[in-house]
Amino acid sequence: MGLLDRILAHKRAELQELRRLPLPEPPERRALDLRRHPAAGGARGPLQLIAEIKRRSPSAGQLSTRLSVTERAASYARSGASMLSVLCDREFFDGGFEHLREARAACDLPLLCKEFVIDERQLLVARAFGADAVLLIVRCLNRTEFGQLFERARELDLVPFVEVATPEEASLALDCGATLIGVNARDLDTLAIDRERARDVLGRLPDHVTKVHLSGVTSAAAVREMQDSPADAALIGEVLMRQDDPSELLAGLVAAARNSP
Repeated sequence: MGLLDRILAHKRAELQELRRLPLPEPPERRALDLRRHPAAGGARGPLQLIAEIKRRSPSAGQLSTRLSVTERAASYARSGASMLSVLCDREFFDGGFEHLREARAACDLPLLCKEFVIDERQLLVARAFGADAVLLIVRCLNRTEFGQLFERARELDLVPFVEVATPEEASLALDCGATLIGVNARDLDTLAIDRERARDVLGRLPDHVTKVHLSGVTSAAAVREMQDSPADAALIGEVLMRQDDPSELLAGLVAAARNSP
């Protein structure tokens, strides 16, 4: 059984517990706009950076927990992140939905609930705990399931942040009306990174879609390279989570995006 299959099996086992979880009243949703709007003179605006909170990953193992979720969220906001991605999987990533609530208390940035969503209950919990957007991974769902969860997310005032890896998956997402699409450069089973494949899929997406590069951006040089790519935004994860204090590194990555020609 591959990694993704093991994760999804555990998600199914978690649902009963999740259905018993008391839900608070959802907070007001933050506006979300990751487009690279033209700067002065008509030049394309800077790449937007999504900073991630995850304490462990199958590819990197244990990551820094020196800062609390609240402290790290505040640090990311001060350092110029445009959005926060919060891992909510407990078994494989040491996350939790409560991390959304902690991050929401620390900053006003829009929050992405990064979870392996297979059921409406996960959407309800994500919204109640402060998410503004929710990750829907096409590979985790069949066409009917994806369409139903996509529409239910919008009904709950959650922005569907759709993850794809191939042109075929992107086509399915577009058929359902997705306008915020992330292309994962990491294979979810082998964990190998292929940035050229991701760039190719991003380049095939229509202009009205907000395009996000997921995984594999780890340096200022990579951010500057992404400036010339089709991406509007890039998610920065493990390289920040290896830092006990990520503020200097993230501020440098934001500067690289803003100062690139």
